[in-house]
Amino acid sequence: MKLALANIRKSKSAAVSLFIFITIAAMLLNIGLMVITQMNPFFDRKVEELRDPHVAIMMDQASYHSGYDEFLTNYSGVTKTETEEIVMMNLAKFNYGSSELTSSVAIFNAENSRSIGPLKLIEKLDTSSANDIFVPYSFKTDGGYKLGDSFTIRYLGAVYEYHIAGFLETTIMGTTNIGVMKFMLPERAFLTLADHVDDSSNGIILSALMKEKTESPKLLNDFTKRFPQTIAGETSSYVLGLDIEIVKNVSTLTINIIATILVAFAAIIVLISLIVITFRVSNSIEDGMGNIGVLKAIGYTSRQILSSIILQFIVIVFCAGAAGIALSYVLMPFFGGAISSLSGLVWLQEFDVLINFVSIMLVIFLVVIVTLLSAFRVRRILPVEALRGGIQTHSFRKNYFSLEKERGNLHFLLAIKSTLINAKQNIMIFIIISALTLAAIFSAVLYYNVASDKTAFINIFGTEPANVMVNVKPDVDTGDMLNDIKKIDHVKNVNLFDLITVKIDDQTVYTNVTHDYSKLENNIVYDGRQPIHENEISISWIVSSQINKGIGDTVEVEYGSEKKPYLVTGLSQSVGNLGQVAALTMDGMQQLQSTYKGTSLYVYLEGISNKDFMYKVEQQYGDQVSETLDIDDNIETQTGMYTAAVFAVMLMVLTITVLVVVLILYLVIKTVIIKRKKEFGVMKAIGYTTLQLMNQISISFLPVVTAGVVMGGILGYFFTNPMLSLLLSNAGVKRLDFTIHLPTILLICTTIFVLAYVVSMLVSRRIKKISAYGLITE
Repeated sequence: MKLALANIRKSKSAAVSLFIFITIAAMLLNIGLMVITQMNPFFDRKVEELRDPHVAIMMDQASYHSGYDEFLTNYSGVTKTETEEIVMMNLAKFNYGSSELTSSVAIFNAENSRSIGPLKLIEKLDTSSANDIFVPYSFKTDGGYKLGDSFTIRYLGAVYEYHIAGFLETTIMGTTNIGVMKFMLPERAFLTLADHVDDSSNGIILSALMKEKTESPKLLNDFTKRFPQTIAGETSSYVLGLDIEIVKNVSTLTINIIATILVAFAAIIVLISLIVITFRVSNSIEDGMGNIGVLKAIGYTSRQILSSIILQFIVIVFCAGAAGIALSYVLMPFFGGAISSLSGLVWLQEFDVLINFVSIMLVIFLVVIVTLLSAFRVRRILPVEALRGGIQTHSFRKNYFSLEKERGNLHFLLAIKSTLINAKQNIMIFIIISALTLAAIFSAVLYYNVASDKTAFINIFGTEPANVMVNVKPDVDTGDMLNDIKKIDHVKNVNLFDLITVKIDDQTVYTNVTHDYSKLENNIVYDGRQPIHENEISISWIVSSQINKGIGDTVEVEYGSEKKPYLVTGLSQSVGNLGQVAALTMDGMQQLQSTYKGTSLYVYLEGISNKDFMYKVEQQYGDQVSETLDIDDNIETQTGMYTAAVFAVMLMVLTITVLVVVLILYLVIKTVIIKRKKEFGVMKAIGYTTLQLMNQISISFLPVVTAGVVMGGILGYFFTNPMLSLLLSNAGVKRLDFTIHLPTILLICTTIFVLAYVVSMLVSRRIKKISAYGLITE
């Protein structure tokens, strides 16, 4: 222990650098592992705490009949059911964040006595009024609202004014990415609203609890089999079904991806730390060769010397790991805020001893192994050899770079010679710079595609990037309406693009329907092609794996009471609807239902604002159109939560990258100056200036820094999409095509290169203190 502490005191700056690396690594690793391991249990606890339904099925009152209740009550594993009247608003509009959001809304009577999904307020006003409304907690964490703010709902041409009297917590309808949001009104306001809306908006919700909530998707699937969706024009059997497992996967997806990125970056920092330890051990053995010889000569065994070397790093790593764990709990409220923003739930941080222990012991184990392997050469060093400074009988290496025979600037040649001599050091810097450049590019590409050019990010959700959606009423001829809208000024194109639910080999699948997929801008098929003929279908790779069928196979598609065989022509990918998607042509859909004509028209505009166009359509075709939707505005609102989270990750990665580059170069250059102190003193004595020697040192690092930056840039350019595809594979992505913005990559590479040069020049200023006189007097 005394030898270990002496070694630490001898190399304080190296110890501090390693301490910082391990602290950062332990912090990121602990945060990432805590979120990954605690997120699912946290969500499950919230479901139980809030007594939220495991299955919720909503429909208009005209569609409801008692057979639904009987089915749920008698279903195996169901412990409790409830039926309640609600107001259902399909495509209601309200402000959320910085823009307008269009979403389905389920409005409950707050004063109803219910045992499933009761009202639980996180915050509320002390006073009450006739126009109070209670909204999900995400409206505060992500929507920008606070208690007492005005809240306006626009639905079917009517405007409903409220003010926020409280924020409620709910797991099943609490965020914008579920497709429906839960509001509650005091009884008087609820009854007034129910009387004001049309009959189709007065709805019923069936809620069910199960012994095992993991069985909820099966219950919902069996319900749709028992009460299949009927043909358009007749009463549909149910409007919207949610099960808690799908909601959990959607709500936790982004959080788990961010946590995985933190763990991956922590692994990079640990790798850098291990490389630094290898470098430090090698240097300490070379620099302390005389001391090792003395210790061996007076009776210390190789095992004792080896133990002192290992022990000094264990002490540093343990202290740094403990600091990193403590820092992770300090920063966890920040990540808890991000989790609340993304999930709409209040994150309660728990002290996780097991994860803390694993985080520290994993790093210590790796450090011990690497230190042991690096320091094992101590056992082979004889005392006499160590006392000679490690010089053996034959310790001569060929000079591959003779200055007297080479042409060029002397300072440059000396710098390059220094680069070639320090091969191990250069390999270390090369690996570190490459890894950091790759991490920086990865985070920057992710942010660029989420915040700047969102096209590829939006495409992975399966969304068609039109500007406006126009919903046509069921009794209107959709074809005629499509042709009429095409003739409106500033309309580039119009496509019918419906989303319906069908059964494919008994699996419930969300299926797109359009006339011609080649006219769409977003082609989500990555293998094969979209359907062209009436007997063809494309399915997602997740559906393909569920039914064990692929391109060239035949699947049975069921819609209503009809079943038909279809040939699979392509495999697609989508994050939307958990990747369980498919696509049929209009002709193919009419094989199942001859009268099917669709209701959703996607309009592409140029030279006109979305709002102006929507106003024009509502004025001109108001009696034929049920609703219009600003797709651009909706996408902007729903992606806002991802933008903030990814920006925080990118900022953290870039900050740590800068810190590590600075510390690594400081550590290496300081070591170089110490080892070559006499050499620099002699060079100063014969006329070299401090600036010349500083440039020599800086230039000696430029080739390896350049190589590392180039390698990191190449890896980032070619492997960012595959790495992101791997991260998003559980969400339904098989092959990602994010935009790799070359100017951004070049900017990052250039910045790291310039940073390395500036830091090397600044650290090299230590040479100014070296003088021939000082070396002589020493």
